[in-house]
Amino acid sequence: QVQLVESGGGSVQAGGSLKLSCAASGVPFSNCDMGWYRQAPGNEREMVSTISSSAISSSTITYAESVKGRFTISRDNAKNTAYLQMNSLKTEDTAVYYCAATCKPYWYSPPKKYWGQGTQVTVSS
Repeated sequence: QVQLVESGGGSVQAGGSLKLSCAASGVPFSNCDMGWYRQAPGNEREMVSTISSSAISSSTITYAESVKGRFTISRDNAKNTAYLQMNSLKTEDTAVYYCAATCKPYWYSPPKKYWGQGTQVTVSS
């Protein structure tokens, strides 16, 4: 079975830091693009950051403009885990953060996308 288990969320003061983890199982992790998304009350879910699998090409990293320079995405294929380091947190970062994996066991396979359960991040002023 496929599982994406998130951890590391919590409540911090503005200016503080948190590191989110996403432990994946049941997926060909090295062949998965990983991403972090968030959804704040009253808003649609938005992309925060993505990191490609680098299975057949160089790794590609993207960030939403609102988090550039503050957040860093990374992955450890040996641990089947993706991370999101969040620094200089702002109250606007308050949201439920979701981990996602888009996986292709072969380069020609149709991609399949999986989601974690979400973890709450609350930033207080």
